[in-house]
Amino acid sequence: MIVGVGIDVVDVARFMATLERAPGLRARLFTAEERDLPASSLAARFAAKEAIAKALGAPGGMRWQDATVRRVVGGPPEVEVRGTVLARAEALGVARFHLSISHDAGIASAMVVAEADPG
Repeated sequence: MIVGVGIDVVDVARFMATLERAPGLRARLFTAEERDLPASSLAARFAAKEAIAKALGAPGGMRWQDATVRRVVGGPPEVEVRGTVLARAEALGVARFHLSISHDAGIASAMVVAEADPG
């Protein structure tokens, strides 16, 4: 059963300019394993985190670092949630996330489906 769907689009250059203006933002938005990725990958992960929040109903109080997006060679990206994001997902009965991310021509995008087990 689908619990929620989220989508987000990010202009890579604009996003990186924002990170340059506010250096502390990188540490607030990304986990240690994500922070040093190339610009297009950072923007795509930000889009993914926004899409995850939207799929969960965009409640206040969720921490950006409570979701990590990992690239899997030969497979779809993986989402690991903990803390505030995990608590919201559990409250909604979310058992898994399906994530698609892309970046091309200066735009990063992500689409997430939050799914509960049938039953």
